[in-house]
Amino acid sequence: MFPSPLPYWHDYLWDTQPAVDDASLLITPQQVQDISKYLAADGTLTWDVPEGEWIIMRTGMAPTGVTNAHASPEGVGLEVDKMSKKHVADHFDAFLGEIIKNIPEADRKSWKVIVEDSYETGGQNFTDGFLEEFRQRYGYDPTPYLPAYKGYTIGSPDLSDRFLWDMRRLVADKVSYDYVGGLREVGHKHGLTTWLENYGHWGFPGEFLQYGGQSDEIGGEFWSEGNLGDIENRAASSCAHIYGKRKVSAESFTCAGNAYSRYPYKMKRRGDWSFTEGINNTLLHVYIQQAYEDRYPGVDAWFGNEFNRKNTWFNHMDLFVQYLKRCNFMLQQGLNVADVAYFIGEDAPKMTGVRDPKLPRGYSFDYINGEIIERDLAVKDGKLVLPHGTSYRLLVLPKLETMRPEVLQKIEKLVADGAVVLGPPPSRSPSLQGYPVADTQVQELAVKMWGDLSAKQRNYGKGMILTGMEMQEALDLLKAAPDCLFGEKEPLLYNHRTVNGNEIYFISNQSENLVMFTPQFRVSGLQPEIWDAVTGSIRPLPAFEVKDGLTTVPMQLEALESAFIVFRKSGKPSSTDHSANYPEPFVVAEISSPWEVRFESDGIKRGPAEPVVFEKLQDWTQHADERIRYFSGTATYKTTIYVAKQPKNNKLYLDLGNLSAMTKVKVNGQNAGGAWAAPYRVDITKLVKEGDNTVEVEVCNTWMNRLIGDQRLPENERRVHSGNSPWKAESSLQPSGLFGPVRVLSLQ
Repeated sequence: MFPSPLPYWHDYLWDTQPAVDDASLLITPQQVQDISKYLAADGTLTWDVPEGEWIIMRTGMAPTGVTNAHASPEGVGLEVDKMSKKHVADHFDAFLGEIIKNIPEADRKSWKVIVEDSYETGGQNFTDGFLEEFRQRYGYDPTPYLPAYKGYTIGSPDLSDRFLWDMRRLVADKVSYDYVGGLREVGHKHGLTTWLENYGHWGFPGEFLQYGGQSDEIGGEFWSEGNLGDIENRAASSCAHIYGKRKVSAESFTCAGNAYSRYPYKMKRRGDWSFTEGINNTLLHVYIQQAYEDRYPGVDAWFGNEFNRKNTWFNHMDLFVQYLKRCNFMLQQGLNVADVAYFIGEDAPKMTGVRDPKLPRGYSFDYINGEIIERDLAVKDGKLVLPHGTSYRLLVLPKLETMRPEVLQKIEKLVADGAVVLGPPPSRSPSLQGYPVADTQVQELAVKMWGDLSAKQRNYGKGMILTGMEMQEALDLLKAAPDCLFGEKEPLLYNHRTVNGNEIYFISNQSENLVMFTPQFRVSGLQPEIWDAVTGSIRPLPAFEVKDGLTTVPMQLEALESAFIVFRKSGKPSSTDHSANYPEPFVVAEISSPWEVRFESDGIKRGPAEPVVFEKLQDWTQHADERIRYFSGTATYKTTIYVAKQPKNNKLYLDLGNLSAMTKVKVNGQNAGGAWAAPYRVDITKLVKEGDNTVEVEVCNTWMNRLIGDQRLPENERRVHSGNSPWKAESSLQPSGLFGPVRVLSLQ
């Protein structure tokens, strides 16, 4: 199997095949004979061939030849059959089972989870007992249609496509239930749970929602740059929402090259974006165990950011991790709020859904599959609801001609019970099961539900069927106001959770500019509060307006800043001044005195051994001293500031202006916290005294400048080595250090 990501997900959306004009080119199912009984064990065929021209086709099952990766040579072997519970269990016994046998249970306390990475091993279309299971599932013999595997048209293009649809659907179901479900079952016998990235490339044969639904936990993935994650994360979060899973993990901040140029602020936009896609359990990618004490930056990879202990900002990373943990905690509360469920259809393989008509601004959605619709979906108070509580206002059908009668019958019941459905009627079944009666069932029920399509809105039972209208028109008809609405050109994204009447909105500024905006929330009668996940602070927003069941709140977010807006207490506006939500601090002191700066000066970091005086703050890369210009590591700035007596209730902040990459602050020898994202401010209220105060600002940058600087040296004099560094001696340096201006701010 060539290791290429092709085919992509959209290549699985099959086109309708044209009719064949010349009937002589077709093979009827009756013309196909199974002559297996004439085949001897040694492969000799002894057959009294009837008169006529025959094609003798031999078909059988063989391994695809794909081996697992990435593994040590001892661990490489053929991929397991993904359509066989027996083989999956045997694989477990031969691999994880050996660990169970050889390591005492007392020493396996932290061994809890089986991880299934993204599917990258190519397609599969057969397994032991496949034909018999096919007969039981679909009620017809697939043998006459097997030549369709080789591209022959059996009966007609339509009949062949129906057979192939049945085959692909059975493959997808077995990959879900025999592989993912089978591994879960055998894992549970040994006290282990499963964690799965519920998507794939390189010939993924499954249906992404059903595939993830059979695992205990699921995850997505996103890279620091590029578009990998644009469909994978929504695949994971939709799966979690419809199958009732609380956590939605993501392999986070994966990258290709330049890992040592990145630091948490550069990752924040993409990380916050993942939260608005439904991710709520961040898994940092990657941490490599560092066995070599004398190797720096350490053992690195081409496919991940380096979060390990030998990275320059590792000792500052707790600031970033605390932010991620707060966001994860908040976004795991209660239930996701989405108005629209897009039915992905029943075709397989399937890697994502199609959102048509397009969702307007201010609303959210999930994808939903046939399994959940048929098995779990019900109606309560006009909403589509699932057993664990997730609900939707509208079910959107794909613009497909096909739907199995069982699914259409369930949708008919939902509408009769009060649901609202938007989309065109199907005209036939995609399957050869029950053909042609199944087609007639679909057509008759579709006419009953949709009528003659002369009206865009059709009442049916207690519900409605909408056809040929844009999404906003449909939502307006349902009187479903936007859940969280921003200005049309504002670079903002949101996510919404609800828990016991408390509404939690996460809002992300995806631009590197200050944004002032006035979002409208579908909440009434509750006081908005801003919860800052960077600092952990909580404060009310006194200025807001409530009208027609909506709450409008003046807000502002700094470059790449995010915030939780939480509604949990009854309250009315206490101010009509929009600036009351973000009162302007006044400057108590601006630090213009010289800074004493100490650079790490070991054999690796190689900064100046003696303190350096900065008369004014400057970028290290602009310094005349090469030890500073090419420095990578941590430097500590120290100075003294005078602070006059402040009103008792005022808060004092040390505003650092700008810096690269992360900082921790001490005031009068005591830890004040740190900063890694705009605005670079630290609360120093409890540490400042009237009069002179000692301020220490510890700033770290990345390995990039040292890697560039060492390229100027002979090989035997270099102290840092990366197998994946793209930089040369002439490469541009990365701005580093404390830039300022540094001020003490007072806020009433």
